[in-house]
Amino acid sequence: MSDLSTDIWVLVCTTDELGVGEGVKVGTCPPIALFNIDGDYFAIDDTCSHAEYSLTDGYLDGDQIECELHYATFSVRTGEALTAPATDPVGTYPVRVEDNNIYVAATQRCVIDKFRS
Repeated sequence: MSDLSTDIWVLVCTTDELGVGEGVKVGTCPPIALFNIDGDYFAIDDTCSHAEYSLTDGYLDGDQIECELHYATFSVRTGEALTAPATDPVGTYPVRVEDNNIYVAATQRCVIDKFRS
């Protein structure tokens, strides 16, 4: 039986495809949000811990993402819930860059190949 907790490194995009101050939703289960903050890359759960809404649909201000639904904010660097109504943090994920490719370690039970139709 395989170890389901093993990191699966998912190729998300290249550094040229994710500009400073931008985010992208990663097709994993659950979804992950990858952000470029001044040339540093951070990955957090894409789903708001307050109301199950996509954080990549929100507003990125510096290193904070604001959920579009109820305006809770989270630290992109740490996953910490910064404002109500969210009180629980979101998960964070390791990121690595190799040859201008950005990878996120998805440690979840399933990973969806976002390149398949």
